[in-house]
Amino acid sequence: MPESEPEVFENLVKTEPPSPSVLFDTACVMGGSIAGLFAARVLADHAREVVVLEPDEITAEAGARAGVPQDQQVHTLLPAGHHWVERWIPGVTEEARERGASLCGPDKTVTALNGFPQAPYEGGHHMLAIGRPLLEGLIRDRVTALPNVSLVRARATGLRYADGAVDGVRFVPTGADGHGTQEEEILAADFVVDAMGRSSRLAHWLEEEGYDQPRLERLEAPVNYATALFERPTTFEDLESAAVLQLFTPDHPSGGVSVAAANAIEGGQWLVMLMGYGDNRPGRTVEEFRAACAELPGVFGEAAGGTLTRPVVTYHQADSRRRHFTGAGRLPARLVSVGDAVASFNPVYGQGMSSAALHASCLASYLEGGADLDTAATEFFRLQQVVVDAAWAVSAGGDAARLDAANGTEVPEEVRRQRWAMEQILEATLTDGDVARAFQEVSYMLRHPAALADPDILKKAMAANEGGRPR
Repeated sequence: MPESEPEVFENLVKTEPPSPSVLFDTACVMGGSIAGLFAARVLADHAREVVVLEPDEITAEAGARAGVPQDQQVHTLLPAGHHWVERWIPGVTEEARERGASLCGPDKTVTALNGFPQAPYEGGHHMLAIGRPLLEGLIRDRVTALPNVSLVRARATGLRYADGAVDGVRFVPTGADGHGTQEEEILAADFVVDAMGRSSRLAHWLEEEGYDQPRLERLEAPVNYATALFERPTTFEDLESAAVLQLFTPDHPSGGVSVAAANAIEGGQWLVMLMGYGDNRPGRTVEEFRAACAELPGVFGEAAGGTLTRPVVTYHQADSRRRHFTGAGRLPARLVSVGDAVASFNPVYGQGMSSAALHASCLASYLEGGADLDTAATEFFRLQQVVVDAAWAVSAGGDAARLDAANGTEVPEEVRRQRWAMEQILEATLTDGDVARAFQEVSYMLRHPAALADPDILKKAMAANEGGRPR
């Protein structure tokens, strides 16, 4: 009997790095962000040489990159992502802590709904509060230190094909301005990974060669971020909370703030983020930012009251996107796509980096499972779809519910019931530790969303809510 999606998900969560077995002479990863680096780490076990093509300048110490426009916003490595980073690249967490990042356990982590913290529960998990540039730099240093991995500053411009398979990558070396400075070259490759992010051109390249384009799905989710850095005079040990997430329902008066986050990160700093939907753009100036934080519960007023160490940086994303590779009838062999090139979600759910790590598990399982490398990577995309579906159900499902409520959209009865059940569960996280644990394990990508469809969880949530919410 075929495995169910929850079973596939659980197996991917537990995937361990395999014993090296050479399948390729040269593998190429197009894109050197976190998803591409994880893919390169997997391929290092299976290729004599792995070449990562990245157009951005990456030699600067923990610097922001033009190719990652959201990298100056809040990034928290969820417990699942934290586990998987350590599984594939041991030692990153300890090095991050030595550099000032915060490993936050249940005693230092707060998740709250409309100002009320979720109920405590046993078996809490740890998340890593860290700036995205530092985390990416640590991962990149470890991966590129592998003897068979090299990084080339170049922009991929297309693919070369032979006998129904990709057998090379066209690229242009890039200069200081990030643009091509030389004529196009070709890197011969036995396996290619698209990790070019949300703006990947892979679908266009495939169509040009007569292959099927993966269908692009978009979900309107207009979100506006504002993030600033402030001095944090209090040490991590003396902090009551070091990773705080406040969620606000549409009917709660929060000055247009839908989500607020404050993380104690490296450099003795608070990284504080405010997010609003639609026309709400909280905190575009430091004065507006501080005023909004002063009205929020928890640590936000204190954190934003410190000396500003980096101006407010805003970011807008109009929609969530995913590309359905499993529905494409004709694709070339020896080609896969990972990370935001496949699915990019509302970043506030924090799933991007953890999803990238799970895509690496999909790649490892595919290559270890006796893949037929002369046909399209159908099995890889099937595994990956389970991961994307799980993340999409959490983030896009929440965004769609909020958008439908704001627009007064009528939804099918089945959808209405599902959303009602999720509202019951979310409400019960404030008073019932078992419900809170189940909800967080799904949010943290440790369990498949089907876990929240368990009738026992819903019954427990309804019973908890009958007792009334905290006041």
